[in-house]
Amino acid sequence: MKIWITRHGQTDLNKAKLMQGLTDAPLNEKGIAQAAAARKAIGDITFDAVYASPLERAITTAMIIGNVPREQIITDQRIIEADFGRYEQKPYHRMGIPMTLYWALPEVFPAPPTVETIRSMTARSHAFLRELEQKPCENVLVVCHGGIIRALCGYMEDRKNGIRWRPKPHNCEIRVYESRNGVHRTLKVYPAP
Repeated sequence: MKIWITRHGQTDLNKAKLMQGLTDAPLNEKGIAQAAAARKAIGDITFDAVYASPLERAITTAMIIGNVPREQIITDQRIIEADFGRYEQKPYHRMGIPMTLYWALPEVFPAPPTVETIRSMTARSHAFLRELEQKPCENVLVVCHGGIIRALCGYMEDRKNGIRWRPKPHNCEIRVYESRNGVHRTLKVYPAP
């Protein structure tokens, strides 16, 4: 099975450099164009299944990159963005020391109160992927978010800490992995459009 993992296209909150967790903001014009460019980059691939976070920005991106109607998108709560709690919609550069340190180095600094922990993110996203790996599919698209994608990629890269935090995932950058009998490998990265 090939698992194609991508982050949604740009939203106005992304453009304004605000933390965007569970806020259900739609794609802006640039985000729609990014998704269309990503679709063009991958060519005429047909996906056996297209999964997305239940947030609108992920669903719209999944429709465009997956080249499927909304009814064919399978939404899964386990790949929704991290809950940023009281930091939701705060400017990146004004989050304060605890959140700035956590978001920069979660391997070292704990999640501040009200913010979802790495343990929670890895538990739910890894459960999603373990279930997905049991499906009889060849190509699957998974559209999610800048935080949770780090846990999904950590699983696919067999990271001991369960995350691949750096480099930061860009909007509509696609990482393609292979899963065969429990063995994972990275096949390709399509850079952000």
